[in-house]
Amino acid sequence: MTHDEFRQIAANGVWKQNTSIVQILGLCPLLAVTTNLVNGAMLSLATILVMAISGAAVASLRYLIPHEIRIPVFILIVAALVTVVDLLFNANLHELYLVLGIFIPLIVTNCIVLARVEAYANKNPPLQSMFDGIFMGLGMLWTLSLLGGLRELIGGGTLLSGIDMVFPGLHALQLLPKDYPGLLLAMLPPGAFILLGCMIAWKNWIEARATARQQRPSPQPASVAGCH
Repeated sequence: MTHDEFRQIAANGVWKQNTSIVQILGLCPLLAVTTNLVNGAMLSLATILVMAISGAAVASLRYLIPHEIRIPVFILIVAALVTVVDLLFNANLHELYLVLGIFIPLIVTNCIVLARVEAYANKNPPLQSMFDGIFMGLGMLWTLSLLGGLRELIGGGTLLSGIDMVFPGLHALQLLPKDYPGLLLAMLPPGAFILLGCMIAWKNWIEARATARQQRPSPQPASVAGCH
């Protein structure tokens, strides 16, 4: 894999083809889990692990899998990996496991995972497929973390609520005054939709500005009088 290929995979996953604010995939966990930063980040990390390993596995076996039954085989591979991740969360992060609940097993049906396995890993070598899964997951990680952080801050005035479930002894940050009443809308799915729309608009604004700068004609050097 060349350096240019690596950069393209990274740029596509994190920004250009971001699963949450470009492809708008995986809305179920995006709306339900991102009530705080920790929940969104930890579910994203679990998804990254599944996407990286499943991408490499499917790419390695793509010539052995009959085309007619490829989707059931892909689901079996993803389901086996999700079961391992589910058991790891249950054994090591039990309190967080109870909070995330059904959304860890639902990674099996997450259209982000199946879409990348079918669209990319089934057509590319294992190393590229593994990095594609990692960077697509990283794109999901920063968007869900940002969305969860905004909802948590606007809704309750805190940040990193629930961090003690991952790192015992740590506590949430109270960024707004303790008498802050909070905004219930931010903690509900409609608030997540509104904030997601703002994030999509923010990304489009950045890309529109970048495009305008590229299309702006460069200033021509002034001619010097008397030169021939």
